[in-house]
This record gives sequence, structure tokens and C-alpha cells, in this order.
Amino acid sequence: MIVKRKSEISGKQRTLDLDVTQEQLDKYATGDYLIQDVFPNLTPDQREFIKTGITSEEWNNMFKED
Repeated sequence: MIVKRKSEISGKQRTLDLDVTQEQLDKYATGDYLIQDVFPNLTPDQREFIKTGITSEEWNNMFKED
């Protein structure tokens, strides 16, 4: 499923094709469940994208070593 999120860091709208259902997204959106319980099949980076819209590339750019 294509998931769209706005990054909390850059404000850019991004999309990822993730192995999730609308029912899972709706369940997580209630705030009653932990993200790792709703999406156990996703990587931590993919769950971060669902939660904050931040991609692994953005994290790496923010915290890259000089």
C-alpha cells in the first residue's frame, strides 16, 4: 500500500510502498496501540516513516559525521 506522510523534519511530503493494510493504519491512528504491535512486519525505519514521515535518508543526513 502506498503510504503518504509529511516529514516532521523537512516538511516534505513523501510516499513509501509498505506492506500494510488500511485497517492497520486506522488501528494505529486511534492511539490505543503501540506501533510495533500494529506493524510487527515492518522495519524500525518503516515504522518511523509511518509515525513521523521521516525517512532513513533524512535521519542519516541530520546525523552524518563530518
